[in-house]
Amino acid sequence: MKKLIVATYNKGKLNEIKSILSNLPYEIISLQELGCNIHVIEDEPTFRGNALKKAIETMKLTGEIVMADDSGLEVSYLNGQPGVYSARFAGEGATDDENNAKLLDLLKDVPKSKRQAAFKCSIIMAYPDGTILESEGKCKGYITLSPRGNKGFGYDPIFKIAELGKTFAQLDSVTKNEISHRGRALRNLRKVLQKELINDI
Repeated sequence: MKKLIVATYNKGKLNEIKSILSNLPYEIISLQELGCNIHVIEDEPTFRGNALKKAIETMKLTGEIVMADDSGLEVSYLNGQPGVYSARFAGEGATDDENNAKLLDLLKDVPKSKRQAAFKCSIIMAYPDGTILESEGKCKGYITLSPRGNKGFGYDPIFKIAELGKTFAQLDSVTKNEISHRGRALRNLRKVLQKELINDI
């Protein structure tokens, strides 16, 4: 088993990653489980830039293979906001509820036809030998008028998939992983890793 360090302290995100990559011979370990207190400043203008920075800096500090992602919500009516500021949209240290409340307030008089949004995710794997693997995923939906559901995290309670008629927070984890931005990015990455493992045999 190869060690794979996931550069996150978000348990929800870690569980998604472990679930989707469960059939690969990697021991997936969080920074918390590793006993590390590494906090890389996410000051890049893109999801890819932040993921790349986190992966490389964490890899250099741990000496292990590191996976990092940056993801967030882009709302068309708000010209792509909150974007890379999704986790701190309502300010540094803001809770999920506070971020959701701010977004709903900004859209309070906006009709459904203009509430389109998309979750985007960029994943980077950085290896000690300098190898970099990348993957991206996207999921389209729209912002509801109020929170619905109690599963998931982040903006899940207010992000609705039109085809399903449900928010991410109303979906079971298997269904969400099938259609989510992170799920799609991870499945793309899994294909790359499976090819890599075959080549190693």
